[in-house]
Parts: sequence; structure tokens; C-alpha cells
Amino acid sequence: MAKKQKLEHSDFAGEFTDDGVTVLVDIFRNAGSNDGWTMEVIDQDEGLTVWEEPFPTDKEAFEEFLATVERDGIRSFLEDPEPEASVH
Repeated sequence: MAKKQKLEHSDFAGEFTDDGVTVLVDIFRNAGSNDGWTMEVIDQDEGLTVWEEPFPTDKEAFEEFLATVERDGIRSFLEDPEPEASVH
């Protein structure tokens, strides 16, 4: 059986609330690696938004999240045009 890779989670990961909406921002990479950071946002209804491209740093990932909230509003994570995960 394949061994599951351990993940390293960023200090920037966690709950984020704006405009009465709370989402979970998860920023992670394979533990002990220099891989790029993956970012996912999980809304209150467990809808998932995933960025396709990894980020060079966890800070850049979080800054992109903040820029998305500023540009599109936090409610943009609640609007899922497809029944599966939305992608940024």
C-alpha cells in the first residue's frame, strides 16, 4: 500500500470572516519539500475552490486570497457555477 504524503500547513491557513461569511483557507505543500504551495478555500457548505497553479510562497498564496476577496468579495466563494469544485 502506498504511503500517504504528510502535509505542511502554512501559518496563513485558517478561518477568514468577512461580510458575515466565514471560509476556511487551507494553504499547504508536501512536508519537507520545496514544492509550491497549494491553496484551497472551503465555504460554509463545504464547497471547494482550488487554485490550479501552486504559489512560490505561502504568503503569495494568502495575498492572492485577499486580492480575490477585495476584487470579487468573499461571497464569490459561495457561488459555485458547477456542481464540482470551482477553479481559480
